[in-house]
Amino acid sequence: MIERVDVPSGEGFDTVNDGNRVEARRLPRRRERQEAIAMAVMAEGAVRIEQLGERYNISLMTVHRDLDELESRGLLRKSRGVATALSSTLVESSDVYRASQQLSEKKALAEAAMQFIEPGQSVFLDDSTTVLAMSNLLPSKVPLTIITNVLTLMNQLHGVRGITLIGLGGNYYKWCSAFMGRITNEAIGKMRGDLFIMSTAAITDDTCFHQTLETVDTKRAMFDSSAKRILLVDHTKFEKRALHALLQLTAYDVVIVDSKTQEQDIRRMRSQGIHVVVAPIATHHREVHRELKQKGV
Repeated sequence: MIERVDVPSGEGFDTVNDGNRVEARRLPRRRERQEAIAMAVMAEGAVRIEQLGERYNISLMTVHRDLDELESRGLLRKSRGVATALSSTLVESSDVYRASQQLSEKKALAEAAMQFIEPGQSVFLDDSTTVLAMSNLLPSKVPLTIITNVLTLMNQLHGVRGITLIGLGGNYYKWCSAFMGRITNEAIGKMRGDLFIMSTAAITDDTCFHQTLETVDTKRAMFDSSAKRILLVDHTKFEKRALHALLQLTAYDVVIVDSKTQEQDIRRMRSQGIHVVVAPIATHHREVHRELKQKGV
């Protein structure tokens, strides 16, 4: 005989006693709370841990346990009493958070990048959410061979007619949904692509920077294995910082920026002989974003 005992605790456990064992099962309530916490932190960028406890009427111990689980999934991190989705010089934001930022800018950059892709090419695509915005545009240029280390891109492009997909394996990193490391880089080194399209975490002194050496090494391997290299950067990247240098902007064949980029940054790059393309952000994108923001969406 199985006896079910519902425990009305804040931890959300359902206990089943079959006479020999007691099995504790998490109720959906905990999962839903963690999803709510993740959404709140991503929406606000950073929230104090004490405030999360008050907001969801749970103990600090429970908040820490939830945050530890969310951190293990690569969605956010704990830092000095704060739950944050924001990047730092040492840690990049999760791809889930980054994919929700600068949507209009990413759309404009993705559309501008498509003019440099020709049917029949082999194209390396990196783990940036800016490049991810190109996924629904690529079928317009088939046939294409897409080479990527990004699990999200693999899932979106597999089975698409006209696209030959080469997925790169290696060590999997949850925070960017991508494979990196020696195995990945060795596989890249054995190929030669027509084109490499990438983005960067930050630009300082006209140099691309990233938070992790693994990211730098994999992007550099793709760069070295490609005949032409295109960098996509929205205007916010000129305001951010990261620890590890990748390449100077002068190394790229084309640098595509959005129309919100400071004119002084554009002039400075062009004075160095950099081929800068300015991608216009459609007015209706801004109006839709403003309308959704007013509605609280």
